[in-house]
Amino acid sequence: MSTPRRCLLGALLAALLPLPLPAQAGLPEVVAAAKPSVMAVGVYDPVASPRFAFRGTGFIVGDGRHLATNAHVLPDEPVALSKLVMMFSGNRRVGVDAPAEIRGLTLVGVDRLHDVALLRFEGDLLPPLALAEAPAREGQSVAFMGFPIGSALGFAPVTHRGIVSSIVPFALPPPNAGQLDAAAIARLRRPPFVVYQLDATAYPGNSGGPLFDADTGQVLGLLNMVLVKSSRESVLSQPTGISYAIPVEHLRALMERK
Repeated sequence: MSTPRRCLLGALLAALLPLPLPAQAGLPEVVAAAKPSVMAVGVYDPVASPRFAFRGTGFIVGDGRHLATNAHVLPDEPVALSKLVMMFSGNRRVGVDAPAEIRGLTLVGVDRLHDVALLRFEGDLLPPLALAEAPAREGQSVAFMGFPIGSALGFAPVTHRGIVSSIVPFALPPPNAGQLDAAAIARLRRPPFVVYQLDATAYPGNSGGPLFDADTGQVLGLLNMVLVKSSRESVLSQPTGISYAIPVEHLRALMERK
């Protein structure tokens, strides 16, 4: 291979890699590096009001042309799924520092058991977040980013910090047979897996956002505000407000299948 071709190939590969953080990076540096990769996900219809119907959070992964989110963020109706988009403005505040940019999304793969989805978009590449190789540990310092409460607070990424307070089974059987429903029975028949319990509070709209190591920025999991809470807190009349995340290993497995 000629020298110019080697240089071009090297530049292309470097552009697709997650941006490295400084050796002494702290949370402010991690947040600044992650913000251009975190997207608001929703359905866009130019004749609807509002035109953008927010559904959850997603983040850029892999080759810079794929987005990860929760499977439950996807609309059920095929027509709505065909209108799924992501909205972003990099490090700037949507509607304040810059107009929003909208890009259409195409479903690549979905793992409904672990509530993970992978989508693809066209256009310029965007900076992907690095996925952690090792699982999270109890007591590990983490942060997560997303769009809590969606349009009510505006589409600027919000960061919360905490620790992994526990690593727990996904589904716990209800205390008596009277509280078993079809969904609970189906979950109990599935292979067990663990989720991360966090001591920081997430809100509707955070679903699908990245949970990352507060020091390195590597993604440890995906925030989940529906599937896990409906399993673990279905017996509670007053939800606890505890937040959960799906380990990133399930996202990596989905990416490797596609």
